[in-house]
Amino acid sequence: MIDSFFQYEFLQNAAITGILIGIVAPLLGVFIVVRRLSLIADALSHITLTGIAASLLIEKRVTGINELNPVYMGMVFSVGGAILIEKLRKLYKHYEELAIPIILSGGIGVGVILISLADGFNTDLFSYLFGSVTAVSSSNMWTVFFITVAVITIVILFYKELFVLSFDEEHASIAGVNGRWIHLLFIVMVALVIASSMQVVGILLVSALMTLPVAAALRIAASFKQTIGLSIAFGEFSVIFGLISSYHLSVPPGGTIVVIAIMVLIMAILYKKVRNHLYVKGDTV
Repeated sequence: MIDSFFQYEFLQNAAITGILIGIVAPLLGVFIVVRRLSLIADALSHITLTGIAASLLIEKRVTGINELNPVYMGMVFSVGGAILIEKLRKLYKHYEELAIPIILSGGIGVGVILISLADGFNTDLFSYLFGSVTAVSSSNMWTVFFITVAVITIVILFYKELFVLSFDEEHASIAGVNGRWIHLLFIVMVALVIASSMQVVGILLVSALMTLPVAAALRIAASFKQTIGLSIAFGEFSVIFGLISSYHLSVPPGGTIVVIAIMVLIMAILYKKVRNHLYVKGDTV
């Protein structure tokens, strides 16, 4: 694979994009999990699918449009879905969690209609659903790069605000944190990361990369910052070995990345149980 990596540009694009996603997806995933918003990634991924289907439909039905990049249309729909979720959360103040299934259901419904109008599934749409190494272009790689830089910068600048909002929104409000705009900025970042990650991980599996490494880190980490560090490490491990496995097995990378992330989670759970058992055994002795 090393020789192929230096020979084929699409492998370089996929590897670099995967490494960037392995950093930024778990980074945001920590805040998502702590805020108990794990399903928001699923909702936005389905809205992204709607954008992809709309792009493919326009390309097929509108004469003269042959080079419309579905990724950018997916980003527009994903960000729009994120803003709608925020609006619905404010509308249902005592039932904020309703916003997520509403957007998720709407995304599935509209997506199915658009896919049907575009004459059903094709190779391009399949690659967006489950990821494809060959689908990652240079422009997609640079898009992911700029999004990654922007997300990391925002997280560093607003780390304290995001931290406080994740654990206690009321305390953050009393402390003068503008929770509304910070949360909107955060959810837009999540939307952009989901939309930009779909070509490597796949729309239907991208939420797993945001939650599984975090779930593994939570079993081992002793602090919030340590959770972030371990989540990124586990995410990178899953992406790198998932891409290598995908190349050798000739299967979509999304599936291999998720399977390895699950294996990492199982190992973390077993490690925690063994460590607790040895600790209890040592006390009894």
